[in-house]
Amino acid sequence: MTIETAAPLEDELGDVLEKAMRCAEHSEESLGERAGVATERIRDAIDYRYDFSFDEIARLAGVLGLNEVGMAALASGHYPLPEIGGLPFCLHALHTPHGIGVANAYILADCGTSRGILFDTGADPCALLQAWPSSIRHLDAIFITHPETEHVGGLAEVQRRFGPVPVFGPVGAVIPGALAMAEGSRLKLGVLEVETLATPGHAEAHNCYLVRATGLWSGRAVLISGDILFAGSVGGAFFCSEKLKLHVKRLLTFPEDTVVAPGHGPLTTIKNERTFNPFVV
Repeated sequence: MTIETAAPLEDELGDVLEKAMRCAEHSEESLGERAGVATERIRDAIDYRYDFSFDEIARLAGVLGLNEVGMAALASGHYPLPEIGGLPFCLHALHTPHGIGVANAYILADCGTSRGILFDTGADPCALLQAWPSSIRHLDAIFITHPETEHVGGLAEVQRRFGPVPVFGPVGAVIPGALAMAEGSRLKLGVLEVETLATPGHAEAHNCYLVRATGLWSGRAVLISGDILFAGSVGGAFFCSEKLKLHVKRLLTFPEDTVVAPGHGPLTTIKNERTFNPFVV
């Protein structure tokens, strides 16, 4: 079972172009020359003004090594998103404003209970608590994907509200009171088991978390993907583009029905992103 409100995509076509150009070390001029698209039109697209033809999108995708289908979907404003359901536990998506989009926190819980596990804490503690599900009155643990403000901004207030709660984060991250979770670490909390995936790339200290219901290894899992994999895009490679691309590929090896709960934007699935994500070819 999932509880989800609509969230906008983290990236539009212009954002995807800019990220892909950075990874490929292309300027607007070099991309335009290679793709046969006027430099001014590429600059307009990065400023969210675009009216590319399908042929232009195909040429841009070819030069940048992007998924043409996903690029066209973003350009049309109709990027496909899957229906989310069939989980053996409850997933609460908590969206807090961040820039023109949202930053996400998530609570996973055994349905029908008042206890949960929190992943990230949003950008603003007041907005986080406004989105908080009334059914969750106790926390068993808090997991942080990476120590950027929009992912840890509510941590102190959550700890104040819910009392002593163990906090876990990536190795090397500066998060007050947090215990480091290294690659492959597993922690069982009630009916849920959390497995740590060390995924530097967007940031030097970054974890994703794979959550399963214990005793149901064939059941549907949730991947807390932080700022590595989004619906329709990937995170910015502020630490290392090669490592980011490596970990995106790694995440996409998980079963296709795995629900992806990203740090920004809406929920998606591995199958959906294998098919449509512009960075997956």
